[in-house]
Amino acid sequence: MMIMKHTIETNWKGKMQFDADLDGHVLSMDSTKDGGGEDKGVRPKKLMLASLAGCTGMDVISILQKMRVDVEDFKIEIEADMTEDHPKHYTKMHVIYQFIGKDLDPEKLKKAVDLSQDRYCGVSAAYKKAMEVTYEIKIL
Repeated sequence: MMIMKHTIETNWKGKMQFDADLDGHVLSMDSTKDGGGEDKGVRPKKLMLASLAGCTGMDVISILQKMRVDVEDFKIEIEADMTEDHPKHYTKMHVIYQFIGKDLDPEKLKKAVDLSQDRYCGVSAAYKKAMEVTYEIKIL
């Protein structure tokens, strides 16, 4: 197995704000005002949820396009349980895939989601080593 390396650079912008350069896209992270920041960016921990949603979402849409499934709208909601004690971390993530479209085949949607969760999504694979990751599919 060949190992690929990803590298990012993150720069402190003062107080609690950090800007990360991700392939030429700047992502700002900051704390709340109560936490010593100025709320000028997203919270780092919630980026874990966004990473999972983006990774699996791209997989699912790509697979459904190959299956010629016409989805009108697609949303992913992630609910995460977090510890109260430090270091605060997620203990469980639940992914809710929400599809909108005419005559959507539930079996094809399930196959696309299962392929993403069990085979393709590297974020999900990494998270499953640290916590429980569950999912459900809703057709709206």
